[in-house]
Amino acid sequence: MALLQLSEPGQSTAPHQHRLAVGIDLGTTNSLVATVRSGEAATLPDSQGHHSVPSVVRYSKDRICVGHAAAEHSITDPKNTIVSVKRFMGRGVDDLQVLGKKLPYDFVATDSAVPRIHTAHGDVSATEVSSEILKYMKARAVSALGDELMGAVITVPAYFDDAQRQATKDAARLADINVLRLLNEPTAAAVAYGLDSGQEGVIAIYDLGGGTFDISILRLNKGVFEVLATGGDSALGGDDFDHKIAEWILQQAGVDAATTELDASTVRLLMQQARAAKEALSSVEQVEINVSNTSLNWQGSLSRAQMNDLLDALIKQTILACRRTLRDADVVIENIQQVVMVGGSTRVLRVREKVAEFFACEPLVSIDPDKVVAVGAALQADVLAGNKPGEEMLLLDIIPLSLGLETMGGLVEKIIHRNTPIPVAKAQDFTTYKDGQTAMAIHVVQGERDLVTDCRSLARFDLCGFPPHVAGAARIRVTFQIDADGLLMVSAREQNSGVEASVDVRPSYGLSDNEIETMLRDSMAHAEDDMQTRSLREQQVEGERVLAALDAALTADGKTLLSADERATIDVARAELINMNSKDDADAIKAAIKQVEASCEAFVARRMNSSIKQAMRGHSIDEYATHHEE
Repeated sequence: MALLQLSEPGQSTAPHQHRLAVGIDLGTTNSLVATVRSGEAATLPDSQGHHSVPSVVRYSKDRICVGHAAAEHSITDPKNTIVSVKRFMGRGVDDLQVLGKKLPYDFVATDSAVPRIHTAHGDVSATEVSSEILKYMKARAVSALGDELMGAVITVPAYFDDAQRQATKDAARLADINVLRLLNEPTAAAVAYGLDSGQEGVIAIYDLGGGTFDISILRLNKGVFEVLATGGDSALGGDDFDHKIAEWILQQAGVDAATTELDASTVRLLMQQARAAKEALSSVEQVEINVSNTSLNWQGSLSRAQMNDLLDALIKQTILACRRTLRDADVVIENIQQVVMVGGSTRVLRVREKVAEFFACEPLVSIDPDKVVAVGAALQADVLAGNKPGEEMLLLDIIPLSLGLETMGGLVEKIIHRNTPIPVAKAQDFTTYKDGQTAMAIHVVQGERDLVTDCRSLARFDLCGFPPHVAGAARIRVTFQIDADGLLMVSAREQNSGVEASVDVRPSYGLSDNEIETMLRDSMAHAEDDMQTRSLREQQVEGERVLAALDAALTADGKTLLSADERATIDVARAELINMNSKDDADAIKAAIKQVEASCEAFVARRMNSSIKQAMRGHSIDEYATHHEE
C-alpha cells in the first residue's frame, strides 16, 4: 500500500524543498538581484562577474538590450537609450515638463496621462522600460539558481506614492514576476543590518541613490522593524551631483549652459566624465578630466576640495530633510544609536563627513552600500516564500501623507493619518446632508491641510441606489484599506440597505518633485490659518444645514402653525443668518444660528406636538400603556 503524503495548507509536500525567491533592488542608476543560499544572502553576478546592472535599456529597430550592452550606446544613441527611467515611473506628462528640457528623448503626446517615449523600436512607457530591466534581472536569477522563481520582493523608495508603486507592480507583471511584496528601500537596509548584526534601538537609514534620497527613522526591537517617520526628496541623488560637476566643467570651458544648446551626445559625454571624476575623488585628492568631441574640447583637473564646494548645497538639502524627519518621528539626535548608509552616492566622502557631523556618530558602512538593499530584500523574500516558517520578522512601513475624504464645505476628514504603519484598514461612518438623498459622491484626497483645494485628489466614485431617508438617517461606512505594498482601496457601504461601491486608487500620474515635502511644510506653516478656516467652514456648513431644515419646516407648516408676528421674527433671524453665512466670521455665524434657534422654539414645539397627535390618531393612551407594561 502506498503512503498518503500529507502537508499543511499552503506548504510544500516536500518539506525540505527550498522555494526559489529573490530580492530585486530596482535602482535609478543600477539594479541588483540577490537571494539566500545556505542561509546567506548575496547578490548574483553575471558571467563577467558584474553584480550591478546599469538600469539602462536601448531600443534599436530589431532588438532590445539591457545593462552594460545598452549603456555603451548612451552617448552615441541617446534618443533610443533610456537611462534613469525610475524618475519617470508613475509620473504624468505635466510632471515631466521641467525635466523634459534636460532630457534627450522625444516624448509622444497620447490620450493617456502616461507619457510615452519615441524609440526606433516603437513608443514605450516608463513601465515598459522598467519591465525590460526586471526581465533581465529575472533571467540572471533563473540562470544562477537553475530553476523558475516562485516570487520576488522588489524595493521602491519610501517616498514612492501610490501611482509610482502601482507602476512598479505593473512592470513586474509585464516581466512575468510574482511580486511577493514591494518593500521600502530603507526598510530593506534595516532588514539586512538588523538580522546580520543583531542591532536594536532607534536607527537612521540615510539612502542616497542615483536619483532619489530617502531618510527613514526606524525602531528595531526583537525582529520588529517599525518605520517611525520617513522624509527625503524623490528627485535628488547622484545624478544631480554629476550635473553640478558637468556645469562646472562647462564654466571652465567658457560655455554658458543657459544659452548654449548642446547636442545629446555631448551632454551624455559630459555626464559620463563628471561621474567618473566624482567616483575617482573618493580615493584620490585630484583627478584629471578630458572632455573632447566635435562640440566641446576641455582638459583640466578637479580637486576633492573643489568638488566638496560644488556638492555642499545639495548635501545640505539631505541634512535638512534629516532634521525634519527626526522632528516627525519625535526623536532627538541623541537617541539615534546608529546611522546606516545606503546607495552608491554615499561613497562620496563629503556625504559621509556631513552625515557623521550631523548625527554625531560614524555611519555604518560594513555592508556594501550598493548591495545592502538587495540583500535585505532577499532576506525578506526568503521569509515570504516560506523557507523560514519559524521566522518572526515583522515589517511595519508607514504612509508618508494622510488619506481622507472631502466633506461638506470642501473640508478634509482624515481617515488614516500620516506615519500610520501599514498594512492598515480603517473605517468611518458618514450620513446624508439632504432629505431624500439616494446617492453620495466619494472624493478621496491625500495631504495634511484642512481644505480639499490644498490637498491632492486621488480618486472619485459614487455610491448610488440606496433608499431615500430624511437627512442624517442613512449610515454610510467608508473603509480605507492599504496593503503591505502601500496600495489603497476605498469602499463605501450604506449600512441599512447593503448597497456598496469601491475603487482601487490607481492615479495615472505621480507626485511632482518635492510635493510631499512641500505639503508637510505648508501644513506646519499654515496650521493656525487652517484651524481658523476649518472652524469658519464648519460653521458655514452648519448654517446652511439650519437654513435648509428651517425652509423645509416653513414650507410644510409655516402657514398653519405660525402667526404673522412669529413668522416675521423668524424671517428676520433667517435673513441675518443668510447674511452672516456669506461673511468670514465664524463667531458671528454661530451667534446667528443661535438667534434662529431661539426665534423658532415655539414653532419647533408646536410641530413636535402636531407630529405626536398625527402618530396617535386612531389609537388610545391605554394601548401605549399596555405595550409599555409588556
